[in-house]
Amino acid sequence: MSPPAEPTGADGSAIGASRPANPLATEMLELTRAECLRLLAATGFGRIVVSVPDWDHPVIRPVNYVFDEPSQSVLIRSAPGSKLHDVLRSSKAVFEIDFAHPDGRTGWSVIISGVAEEVTDAAELRRMEQLDLEPLAPGYKGHWICIRTNTVSGRRIGFVSDHPAGRA
Repeated sequence: MSPPAEPTGADGSAIGASRPANPLATEMLELTRAECLRLLAATGFGRIVVSVPDWDHPVIRPVNYVFDEPSQSVLIRSAPGSKLHDVLRSSKAVFEIDFAHPDGRTGWSVIISGVAEEVTDAAELRRMEQLDLEPLAPGYKGHWICIRTNTVSGRRIGFVSDHPAGRA
């Protein structure tokens, strides 16, 4: 005679089996520096934030970028003008990238802050030209801005899971 079958609920799962109380519950997880740098290297669009001391508020500009592994920096290209002038005047910047899933419930964000400077060293400029960074806006963008990753933080919002391997 075989043992009786485990009782199951309407959804077919075993009654009393471990499962989240709310299968749509989300949780916020801190990302490691390594995870943040991986995301910076895997994407190419973000926002630079510059705050100049005598202004009333920071300025945020969308930019495309490349993450430069050797210098641990975010690199953007700029034409002469307000963005370049503001970064050089401030010498500090914050840079942010993110992703939000279309469901509106999951996603991630990475923020770096650090010293921002124009790259002027001829050897570095030659090396950077090989990184294939095409600016978003039309026109020649001959100035390279480097934001060093002095401070890196990131968060991921994902669905709660019974198993760490199932976390978003």
